[in-house]
Amino acid sequence: MQLTPRSKFLFLIGLFLVPVVAAYLAYFGWRPSGHTNYGELLKVTPLQHTAGATHDGAALDLAALRGKWVMVHVGPSNCDATCTQQLYLMRQTRIAQGKEQSRIERLWVLTDAGAVEPALLQQHPGLYVWRPADAAFTGQFPAAQNRSGHVYLVDPLGNLMLRFPDQPDPKRMLKDLKLLLKASQIG
Repeated sequence: MQLTPRSKFLFLIGLFLVPVVAAYLAYFGWRPSGHTNYGELLKVTPLQHTAGATHDGAALDLAALRGKWVMVHVGPSNCDATCTQQLYLMRQTRIAQGKEQSRIERLWVLTDAGAVEPALLQQHPGLYVWRPADAAFTGQFPAAQNRSGHVYLVDPLGNLMLRFPDQPDPKRMLKDLKLLLKASQIG
């Protein structure tokens, strides 16, 4: 079959136009259903009211933790089973990062004036146990029901950026942190 000059011309235009149309549709029309992060990305907001004190009364402004990724648990000083599990997951997830663990800190934000059990603190060396000077600080951590059910992540610039679900899956939590540390040029 012999193609006419006009049909050859239309074929060439089609040959160059198909990739452009496909790229346009892929960019504006097609949205992949899956995503790679396990934790829920939050609207990135800088933490305010960061003045406070450690559980033993020493002054500590959270600005001192800038430059590090910070896993945060928000809850009362009376650590229940959920709290204990989260502190354990935070510790183990940090340790599992290997040589990158120095880029991560762990913070337990106390929401009451109670004392923390010393035996619990011995199980978690390096954990910052901190009480904010302004009660408005804890209001910055969004939760549908209970803040103490989540582990939050603060980036090295001091922005709250991620929330892991209630009873997080440790393997998926670990994977999120590995990806963040690999992609991050700061902290």
